[in-house]
Amino acid sequence: MSVLTVAVTAASLLVAPAATLELPAPTGPYAVGMVNRHLVDRSRADPWVPERRRELMVSIWYPAVRGDGPASQYVTPAESALILERQNVTGVPPAILSTTVTHSRPGAVPLPQQNRRPLVVLSPGFTLPRSSLTGLAEDLASRGYVVAGIDHTYESAAVTFPDGRIAECLMCGRADGPKITSSRVRDVRFVLDALRGGYDPKRIAVVGHSLGGSAASAAMVADRRIDVGVNLDGTIQIPLPARGLDRPFVLIGNEEHGVPGDDTTWTGAWPRLTGWKRWLSVTGTTHLSFTDFAPLGDQAGLPIQPLDGARSMQITRTYVAATLDKHLRAAPGPLPRCPEVVFRNPSYR
Repeated sequence: MSVLTVAVTAASLLVAPAATLELPAPTGPYAVGMVNRHLVDRSRADPWVPERRRELMVSIWYPAVRGDGPASQYVTPAESALILERQNVTGVPPAILSTTVTHSRPGAVPLPQQNRRPLVVLSPGFTLPRSSLTGLAEDLASRGYVVAGIDHTYESAAVTFPDGRIAECLMCGRADGPKITSSRVRDVRFVLDALRGGYDPKRIAVVGHSLGGSAASAAMVADRRIDVGVNLDGTIQIPLPARGLDRPFVLIGNEEHGVPGDDTTWTGAWPRLTGWKRWLSVTGTTHLSFTDFAPLGDQAGLPIQPLDGARSMQITRTYVAATLDKHLRAAPGPLPRCPEVVFRNPSYR
């Protein structure tokens, strides 16, 4: 199955109108704030709508001062309706996704010295919104990271801009993996530039799910500012160059996709990952298990994988955080060993 196509759609998992869906609480010591930023790259035409400049919506999660107030909204009612429509889901309230409970506060006061904290850029799967990685983002922020989740405009079901415009998914159904990956690399590099001053420029990671995982390795090749990358179950659409990728990189796949030989792009990339590297697969998971829809699907009574959804998110959080801690914070020791996680390549550099 191509990772450019979502095997079990996010929206189709959430069909219990009476359910109150809630992301698992973050596990770190800090409260979490969130702000949305509208960024315009005036030097670049949008690759999918060339008459417009490239516009992005970016959510930034960060360690914050504890306080009261409403939680951040997961998606708007209009976005929820478009996500459901895009996935051909009917017979459910169109705003159902908008009621998902999160654990960050919009505009919360950041903790001091935010500009000295490491940055993690998140790139979601093709057709999926940046909100699909909210559970991971909130957890990383609670551990002390600044996290920027990018909505890649016209590649997501719905992206809402401050003036009320909603950009729908123009590329859905006509995916060009290498071209989209290349565009996402430019998005990532622009975001790094646009947010400069709000993070430690010497400690940067890119983590992506599905096509976002392809963007993670390609962005590292293009931009040496990025110190470490993680690919969550994404085929590598742009092969690594012959000179290789000399910085830390982790491949984390689902039960089938993570098996050596299943994805020739991973097999081809492995010897060209010349820095610290790991190849893991998670028993009992599917393609969407590394997103919010693992725990939310269980809560709706429609699990997307054999493994418990909350446990699936816990594993994703654990291995992403451990990788980043090791390479951005010099945490000692090997990665943790969870019984569901298989280390596929025992001979490590």
